Amino acid sequence: MGRLIVISNRVGQPDDTRGASVGGLAMALGAALREYNGIWFGWSGRTVETFTGQLSVQRGQGATIATVDLEEQDRDEYYNGYANRTLWPLFHYRIDLSAYERSFNEGYARVNARFAQTVLPLLEPDDFIWVHDYHLIPLARELRRRGVKNRIGFFLHIPWPARRLFATLPLHRELVEAVFDYDLVGFQSHDSLSAFEDYVRGEAEGEIDSGGIAQAFGRRVRLGVFPIGLDADAFMAAARGEAAAAWRERMRVSLAGRRMIIGVDRLDYSKGLEERFLAYEEYLANTPEALEQVFLLQIATPSRDEVEAYQEIRARLDAVTGRINGAFATPDWVPIRYVNRTYRRDELAGIYSMAAIGLVTPLRDGMNLVAKEYVAAQPPEDPGVLILSRFAGAAEQMEEALIVNPFSREEVSDAIEAGLAMPRDERVRRWESLIEGVRRHDVAAWRDAFVEALLAAPCSPADRLATAEP
Repeated sequence: MGRLIVISNRVGQPDDTRGASVGGLAMALGAALREYNGIWFGWSGRTVETFTGQLSVQRGQGATIATVDLEEQDRDEYYNGYANRTLWPLFHYRIDLSAYERSFNEGYARVNARFAQTVLPLLEPDDFIWVHDYHLIPLARELRRRGVKNRIGFFLHIPWPARRLFATLPLHRELVEAVFDYDLVGFQSHDSLSAFEDYVRGEAEGEIDSGGIAQAFGRRVRLGVFPIGLDADAFMAAARGEAAAAWRERMRVSLAGRRMIIGVDRLDYSKGLEERFLAYEEYLANTPEALEQVFLLQIATPSRDEVEAYQEIRARLDAVTGRINGAFATPDWVPIRYVNRTYRRDELAGIYSMAAIGLVTPLRDGMNLVAKEYVAAQPPEDPGVLILSRFAGAAEQMEEALIVNPFSREEVSDAIEAGLAMPRDERVRRWESLIEGVRRHDVAAWRDAFVEALLAAPCSPADRLATAEP
């Protein structure tokens, strides 16, 4: 078997077992790269005055990291523009925030072409290529135009939107047509797969057979659902480590006999943080006996500060937090501890373990690994309760959580009350089912399922090349 070539917008450090504080991509792909002695290629995060295509290569334990610098215009039009001001809000059902500008689309196409041209010298005939996420949907098309015949798979980490929503995107048909240059396309959930299939049938006049093979635009691609998992054993080992133990002790002192609800998210409008705060306010208003006995710790890591929508959500959350704390706080208690900084995953494991409730309520999410991390960090003898949005991909796997509609303040408030009152026996029963799923559907299972499906997918590069533009 050839090497695994992972291509994503940004690259992580697969040798760092602690990984990033919230995101799970570096952790997940690190395991895959070590398994297949692979290469991870992507943007360095740096900008230069003129694009040169010069590669920077670092070799670590079991994996090679290759990066390229982009121009400032590339960052503005491709990353801040089309990826995060057009596709991200659209794919998360926020068409009111989507910005449709021709220059964004041009930058997106230009950077995908530059990625294809830059990675080309790294490829060998037996390699198989795994492209990740919405930043790089057209990448297979660009590789095929350059004569690449390798198997290429694509995995979408975020949701795929409903057909009518996606059709609001200018040139939506061209973007979906580019998907058909892959051999395999994977989604996080059946909901996203169904939305894509509906588009293929309704807008592209295509067909999907019983084996998951979609046919449209004169080509075929295999479709599948591959829910991403944790590197569960490594995370549980980190939860038993020194950093986690130190944070458990810090939180034990800080709790002062109170009970903690925990939320951990990137600071993003898709995470439903404002709705979460308002639902928690509803709980406090309806449950006076909870005052001074419980608090919400919300860790919200800032991101994409250059995008106006993110500046606006941060300002709104600052205001809502201040208002709720002003209304309910006492001299020695505040109902919301709102923190804008990053913590390592081993540190978070210690914090998770002290929380009576994990509150994971995105308005729309591809998977949400925080839900799985919270479960993995719980003490088996006295676990907390996971409250999970029905609109997170994780809800399809984690049925023993308290599943809620994050748009309903009353429903989330009721779930908080039920979770805090839940008897220990029921908490243990639910946790045992959840942790069994987290361990069974871990990152290795995700990796192996996708790679196996990619290697088994119908592959006819000659047909693709015949239909591709020169």
